[in-house]
Amino acid sequence: MNRKITATFLAAALTITALAGCNDGSQNTSSNNDNSTSTSTVSGSLEKTKFNLGHLNSTAHLLGFVAKEEGYFEQEGLDVTLTLFSSAAELSTGLESEKLDVAFIGSVPSITFQSKGHDLTIFGGAMTNGHGYVIKPEYVEGLSEWDVSILKGRNVASVKNSVQDAELQILLKDKGIEIGEGADKVNIVYFDSQKDAYNAIQNDSIDAVSAYSPYTSLAESQGYKIVYRCSEEPLLENQPCCRQVASTAALSKYPNSYKAFERALIKAYKFTQENKEQTVKDVKKYIDIEEDLINTELYGGYGTSVPDPDKQGTVALKNSIVELGYTEDYDIDKLYNTDIYKNALESLINENPDDKIYEELKKHFNEFE
Repeated sequence: MNRKITATFLAAALTITALAGCNDGSQNTSSNNDNSTSTSTVSGSLEKTKFNLGHLNSTAHLLGFVAKEEGYFEQEGLDVTLTLFSSAAELSTGLESEKLDVAFIGSVPSITFQSKGHDLTIFGGAMTNGHGYVIKPEYVEGLSEWDVSILKGRNVASVKNSVQDAELQILLKDKGIEIGEGADKVNIVYFDSQKDAYNAIQNDSIDAVSAYSPYTSLAESQGYKIVYRCSEEPLLENQPCCRQVASTAALSKYPNSYKAFERALIKAYKFTQENKEQTVKDVKKYIDIEEDLINTELYGGYGTSVPDPDKQGTVALKNSIVELGYTEDYDIDKLYNTDIYKNALESLINENPDDKIYEELKKHFNEFE
């Protein structure tokens, strides 16, 4: 595929003081918590206060972790319970059965679910980039560099209907490499979850595996070699990954509550930019790996977690995977709500008119809605 996915990446725009805080491991540069209180909370107009948030075993979902640990959900009048799931399909089912109010779901499964008639709406972002593939070290021994072509003739574990799978297919198509068995093809072996796929690389029959954060860094620490990170591939850079998703009916029924939820995530984003060390500790409570690996995933430049809906980027991704034949085309505008984020951000700016991070978020939103 020759057309570059034009998803936007906010981190490049945030060249302000907040980013310096990310890179130096510094302590808090302002206050530890944004204590501004939701107008909805003050007026008592939240339609519901108990929220169930579904997430995966990924550092990509740190905004939910930080919002919980730093008390931002509570500030907004919400009692949020976080529940770990193993796949996007389970998260989608949770939303449709009303067991979940919000789920962090990969952009590709979000798009495919929508295209198949699921009444689920994207209303915010969770991460950009952050995935890749790793391979057993013996296959790159003696090589100083390689690309996705190293996977030819190999059995590669992945997850069907995932960002990782779509990205691999995009790169293979661009290189003219077919999928299937044979010395000049790549044989993709599908598993139900990223955890299952990752564990499969311990088998003799699997040579390489897809990975989202933190599995890429974890694999590298265990001696596997990185085939590629999506952030370093021109066709994939600035790829919208996980999205905030809810049932369309719930968003319509509880607008103030979802606005409060979004305010909490925006506050959490600000915290991650100003409090690197504590952010890593917050994430470790949910993703129990070494802190240095968490730090690499969060602040190593391979991905960033931003609550912006990034509609332009997601639409570009949708068009790309439709062109790839990954899913059928559909009208995504009906299932994309940017007003919740816009209103939440505007309310925080009204309360904090001099906050540079909120202003940068607004600038990005206005340019790429």
